[in-house]
Amino acid sequence: MGLGNPGPEYSGTRHNVGFMVAEELAHRHGVKFRSHAKWKARAAKISDIGDGVLLAQPTTFMNLSGWAVREIASFHKLAPSDVLVVVDDADLPLGRLRIRRTGSAGGHNGLKSVIQELGTVEFPRLRIGVGRQAGGLRNHVLGRFVAEEKAEIDAAVHRAADAAELFAKEDILTAMNRFNPTPAANEDQA
Repeated sequence: MGLGNPGPEYSGTRHNVGFMVAEELAHRHGVKFRSHAKWKARAAKISDIGDGVLLAQPTTFMNLSGWAVREIASFHKLAPSDVLVVVDDADLPLGRLRIRRTGSAGGHNGLKSVIQELGTVEFPRLRIGVGRQAGGLRNHVLGRFVAEEKAEIDAAVHRAADAAELFAKEDILTAMNRFNPTPAANEDQA
């Protein structure tokens, strides 16, 4: 479940990296998103990962994303532990990934909405660092990546898609062990 804001005015913004990861996965597997009014989301099914994966992008705007997450999970009879929520994180350095089994919203309004609607913090989340700049947080996350950030965020989106695939094929612990270490630690393991 990639979180973001719908519409062309938000495309490519820092707040939409969750959407970018879902789009990367759809591209890799040759599937197309379709609108589902009953879920207030766009969704695409990937059959060749594990038992199948449903990619989704809520169209409710970030702060109300939980509604779509709840509706999709309920319709497909998914336990919260089976729903990977992918979001931006301004408290992580640009391009850093952090996967957790559970946790607080950490000030992220999309995660607050998911927690409220699911009634639990017990769902996995994949946070992608978008960094923080001086000035207002709202303007930062709703802003687009500058040219100097583009290669790094593209690589992070690719790694996040790899992590989501590993989560679906294996489990959250395997994905955490592979993608949570710092880049320097990954190089040491190679």
